Amino acid sequence: MLELEDVGYRIGTNWLVKEINVTIKYGTLWGFVGPNGAGKSTLLRLISGDLLPTTGEIRLFGKPIHKYKPKELARLRAYLQQKRDINFPFTSLEVVLFGRHPYLNGTKETETDVSIAKDALQQVEADMFEERLYPTLSGGESSRVDVARILTQAPHLFLLDEPTNHLDPRHQVQILNLCKTICSEGKTVITAIHDLNLASMYADQLLLLKEGVSIACGPPQTVLTLELLSEVYNIPFDVLPHPNGHPWVMPALNACSVSIAGEVSYPNASCTDY
Repeated sequence: MLELEDVGYRIGTNWLVKEINVTIKYGTLWGFVGPNGAGKSTLLRLISGDLLPTTGEIRLFGKPIHKYKPKELARLRAYLQQKRDINFPFTSLEVVLFGRHPYLNGTKETETDVSIAKDALQQVEADMFEERLYPTLSGGESSRVDVARILTQAPHLFLLDEPTNHLDPRHQVQILNLCKTICSEGKTVITAIHDLNLASMYADQLLLLKEGVSIACGPPQTVLTLELLSEVYNIPFDVLPHPNGHPWVMPALNACSVSIAGEVSYPNASCTDY
């Protein structure tokens, strides 16, 4: 179980996240949603142990994150950052093998490590890039290799910051289906994601953030409501039932216009989507 108790993070007088209280059970897929600057990436960095909270505590398996040794923590959680630049001429296979580092104890990779890495590449349909130099890959290709790297790390907790960035719809679905498979094995996936419909389709639980504060937490049906989304994103929304049962979310920009300053303007009194 992952527990966040009164977690806050401040830079100077600016709170990036504040008073977050969440308990995340294993075997579930969580989505952190909200506008740019809402605190999604900061919260993932705090959970990863990359940042220390200004207030509160984060516990993994009942132990505060900051009390784990780096190698011990690396075997328990993997963190896929939103910005992932590797400019050195490593092959894709070499990049994926970085995920085995917590298990090597300073020794060279074994045949088993290589086999694990190659299997991870196959899972994300990137095995054809095995010998390609990582910097030569497209954004979508490199994203799939990055996902393979954290699969190779074999953690209990996967932290994914915008894992579907640069991916076409087929590979977006593939990666999120993979996340569901990981959860079915008793592991946990937490992803920051901007696509509200993908979040609605795949997440078991959502945490909706605005300006670092939790606005709502629960299943997609209770979080992705017209009222909450309009409040958080400051634009009107249409929320319709999808045939599969999850909310289908669309900005209602056909009815209202948004000014350059980002505020909603209403062209006439009949605009009732907000």
